[in-house]
Amino acid sequence: MNPMRYALSSALALAVAFAAAPPAVHAQAADPAAAQIEKFDDALLDVMKRAKALGPRGRFDALQPAVERAFDLPAMTRFAVGTTWASVPADQQAELIKAFSRMTVATYARNFDGYGGEKFSVGKVDTRGPDKLVHTLLSGGGDPTNLAYRMRESGGAWKVIDVYYNTAVSSLLGQRSEYASTLSAGGAPALVKKLNARADQLLQPR
Repeated sequence: MNPMRYALSSALALAVAFAAAPPAVHAQAADPAAAQIEKFDDALLDVMKRAKALGPRGRFDALQPAVERAFDLPAMTRFAVGTTWASVPADQQAELIKAFSRMTVATYARNFDGYGGEKFSVGKVDTRGPDKLVHTLLSGGGDPTNLAYRMRESGGAWKVIDVYYNTAVSSLLGQRSEYASTLSAGGAPALVKKLNARADQLLQPR
């Protein structure tokens, strides 16, 4: 099991053993941003319990609605693409969002591939201007990992717009840096191809 320690492009990961998982520890349940993360954590734990039976593609199908509900994937795609987004034609923007979303779900499906006593504990919620930072601890399957979900209200719901690993490493900044050379060399179509190829690779059995 590899816990979520790196940018989404490099992996977020976990372990093995079929047993009933304890529920995510719920804190600040009255806060809507924290409640959104609690639901997401519960969905992850449920898939972890069934990971081996589901396989990579089954995990993808099970996690897709949870990821799409909790994450503002269009906003994350725009940030990952960077300043060139405005010059990308609308049809290619749609393809980028679709490919980025698929790669994101595939990353979770690949790396949350078993259960080894892990649990999520939702902690404090910090306000940062229009955003909230929901702190979460992943523990029980090895060294604990501190996660912070940066969230913004969109369409009446709080959604993730970035994830910080061990409170410092932004997943989106890493992706933005990685994608810049691809966009420079081949534009949006090249990045769509790269994202879909990465998703295909992640969905292959280990």
